[in-house]
Amino acid sequence: MYRVLVTDKVHPEGLELLKQRGLEVVVDLDAYKPEVLKERIKGFDVLIVRSRTKVRREVIEAADRLKVIARAGSGLDNIDLEAAKERGIRVVNAPDALKNAVAELVIGMMIVLARNAHYSYRSLLEGKWEKVMGMEIAGKTLGVVGFGRIGREVAKKAKALGMNVIAYDVFDLSREAEEMGVKFTRSLEDVLRSADVLSLHVPLTEETRNMIDRDAFNKMKDGVIIINAARGEVMDYGALYEALESGKVRAAGLDVYPEEPPESEELKRLIAHPRVFATAHIGAQTEEAQRRTSLEVAEKVLEALGL
Repeated sequence: MYRVLVTDKVHPEGLELLKQRGLEVVVDLDAYKPEVLKERIKGFDVLIVRSRTKVRREVIEAADRLKVIARAGSGLDNIDLEAAKERGIRVVNAPDALKNAVAELVIGMMIVLARNAHYSYRSLLEGKWEKVMGMEIAGKTLGVVGFGRIGREVAKKAKALGMNVIAYDVFDLSREAEEMGVKFTRSLEDVLRSADVLSLHVPLTEETRNMIDRDAFNKMKDGVIIINAARGEVMDYGALYEALESGKVRAAGLDVYPEEPPESEELKRLIAHPRVFATAHIGAQTEEAQRRTSLEVAEKVLEALGL
């Protein structure tokens, strides 16, 4: 019998499917800690994780019968892919299941920030009655940095709201962009200089780490709105704070952070900024998305095991 270890919260429907197909499923939410997981992984054929669990080389090398690592989500930066490849371990994820949930959060943030609704709410809590001025997003240019599944879904929704969209990616996705009525460029600088609103949708790699730094902010329009629902490390948050203070950035929407939960004083200061709308990495946190993800990843695990 194949044994499955689950170390993060995963919707029960996918786990039930695995049980129905004869797999033993063990949920241990304390095993996400690396020192615990190194011992706990022994005797399991499948490991299912989300973003909290970091599947590093030492964990993979400690496994004695691991065949599949499944990420119930889209990114794979919390898994050492090279170590898994060396051991012949298959890595699967569910990139399509979360795209709508994340895209809806991004669009929601965009509207809140454009209308200064986040500031108005804080003002009301302080007992004030301020008629804050906002802007409409129709007719504005959205810059999408990273034109993968989520980036394209954001672009589609933005187009429906009357926005112009320019997208950047390192891969040539010009045909997909053309079909959507989106301008495509292989130059990040083109997007930075054109966007009224900038939304990040790149994976975390050595190339994308801190790609939005002080130099990048300097190339943006004055008063740009920026949203990061990708990975915290792709933006220099110290530089973002400076850009907010100077007015270069009108407002920022943040759902991801270099450390989660944020504990440093620098991050707490940024989150508390009056022109920041921050959420606790909830991009994928919808009932529908979690159900789709769980079922998709369960199907891929069964496929990888030949069942």
